Formats: sequence, structure tokens, C-alpha cells
Amino acid sequence: MARDVDLPLLLPRQVRSLPADLAALCLFVFLTLVVVLIPGLNTTPLRPAVGLVFVLFPPGYAFIAALFPEDTPAESIADESSPDSEDSRLPRPGTGIDGLERVALSFGTSIAIVPLIGLVLNFTPWGIRLVPVLLSLSAFTLCMTAIGAVRRNQLPTEERFSVPYRSWFGRARGELFEPDTRADAVLNVVLVLSILLATASVTYAVAVPKQGESFSEFYLLTKNDDGKLVADNYPANFTRGESKPVIVGIENHEHDRERYSVVVLLQNVTMENNSTVVNDQQPLQRYRTTLGQNKTWQTTHKITPGMTGERLRVLYLLYKDGVPQNPTANNAYREVHLWVNVTAGNETAPAKRGAPSP
Repeated sequence: MARDVDLPLLLPRQVRSLPADLAALCLFVFLTLVVVLIPGLNTTPLRPAVGLVFVLFPPGYAFIAALFPEDTPAESIADESSPDSEDSRLPRPGTGIDGLERVALSFGTSIAIVPLIGLVLNFTPWGIRLVPVLLSLSAFTLCMTAIGAVRRNQLPTEERFSVPYRSWFGRARGELFEPDTRADAVLNVVLVLSILLATASVTYAVAVPKQGESFSEFYLLTKNDDGKLVADNYPANFTRGESKPVIVGIENHEHDRERYSVVVLLQNVTMENNSTVVNDQQPLQRYRTTLGQNKTWQTTHKITPGMTGERLRVLYLLYKDGVPQNPTANNAYREVHLWVNVTAGNETAPAKRGAPSP
């Protein structure tokens, strides 16, 4: 005859003795690891919802559980006929905190702990990235949970903090399904509908985040002596026919796939009535590329002037979806330029330094 098996007895003693709230905390940590790290789940709206709760509550709750394993000290019942009734109304000694204080402190300490862990990670080889932050917060939460469980188990049973799930559930069930008056019943329905509406609103806000500003970055860079790309030391003095390189870059933040065109012109310009007049120009190069969201394109353009003069403008024009017949700085989506001096070969150009204009 088969015997009934008590499933909890199959668990290790340390796990069976873990308080219910701390056990739930451990389960939530593992749930977060699964949702964030497993492919497929980490692309669903469940990831930001679970991640937000994980950052705001569990680390602080575990920390508070380790600091305050005691329950709230109960007050003594005063005997009005006793001459020592004033002293008897004082709470008995203890350092416990009630449930509301525990929850409030959990949110506050989580908000303080998470940035501190990020600050520490910033000085490590792993840096502030998703996996290091997630694993660090999980390890901190589980360590504090273990310390809290040990400290609670060292206290007498009547002094340990515990979450009264059953009494809460029984009280809520009585209030919802056995109201004293019709007005209470109506208020219960309104309360449930309000909670459902708030939950749906938060879920929608997390699942469908507001789209940010759409823009494209367009820039010029050069390489320094260490081979790093910098926005400095742009070529300014040329001999006609001489080539000097710059790096042309585009970054797509348009929230969609975009087709880009770049037109490079060398212009002889003058200022008249606070406006730029193009006296002569020479096309230098054209580029085309297609970029997805948050993708970057860079290429090396060798500036090779074919005309001479002082303060010639090397103009870079960025277009989306095609180039007009007459590309100018006014009809471009983005533009940057350099000022250069070009000599015929025997002249010495003034030592001026070019810089891109945003």
C-alpha cells in the first residue's frame, strides 16, 4: 500500500525553515534571472515589468530583513487600577518594525543600494552593464536574505517577524465577498475596478513605451597619434592636389531603417549682407548607405582640393531618401564643414586651424 508523501519534507531542512516572505523573495530573484537572461522571454513586456519591481523592492526588503529580524513589540495592557499604569502602557523593549515601515524602508533602501552597487561596478573590469548589474543585485539580495533567515531563526518563535498572509487573505475575502452593507459592496467593486485599471495602465506604459525624439547624428572626426578618433586637429592647410583624410560618420536614431546620402563639395564663398554667397564650387565625393535603428556608419574621406584660395569651405551635406538636383546647405538634412587654405604649391598658407561647424 502506497504511503502519502509530504512533499515539503523532501526539501533540505534549511529550505524548509526559510520564512515564507524570504522564500518568496528568492523565487522572485530567480524569476527575474530567467526573464532577463533567457532568449525569447527577454524580448517580451514581462522583462521590463519584472525588472522594474526587482530594482525597486527586493534588495531593500532583504537588507531590512537582515537588519530587523524581530516582529513589532507588543504593548502591554494597562491596568487602570494599578498605580504603575503609566509605565505598563510603554512597549516592551525591542527593535522590530511593523509591516508598513518595513515596506517603506524597503523601497527607500533599494533606491539607495542599486546606485551604490552600480558605482562599485563602475570601477571593475565588468562596468555598468546589464548582466553584471543583474548578477550583483541578485547576489546581494540572496546574501541579505540568508542573513535575515539566520537571524530570525535565532530568535524565539513569538519574537520573529512573519507576514500574516492567512489573516490578510481571510480579512480581504470577508470584506470583498461578505460586505456588511450595500454601500460596502459598491465600494468593493469600485476598488477592484480601480486596481485592475491601474494595473492595466502600468502594463501598457511598460509594454508600449513612448517613442523618443527621432534624429540622425552627422559628424567629422580625425585620428590622433594613438589612433583614436577625436573631434580635433582637422586638416586646414593644403597644397592643390594634396590629400588629407577625415572620418565621416552617421548614427541613425530615427526609430526606423533609413537611406542616407552624403555629398561633399569644395566651395569658394564670401559673406554679403550676413548671408553666404557661393562664388565657385567643385564636387569632391558622394556616398550612399542604409542604416538600421541605432546603427553607425563611418568612412574615411580623403580631401583633395582642386582649386586654390584662402578660407575655402569643404561642405558635407547629409540627405535622407535621395539628393536634390542642386544640393546646398539650405536643403540638406544635416551639414558640417571645414575651412581650409589651399595654395598652388610654392605659397605658404597662413597657419589657421579648421573646425567643423555643427
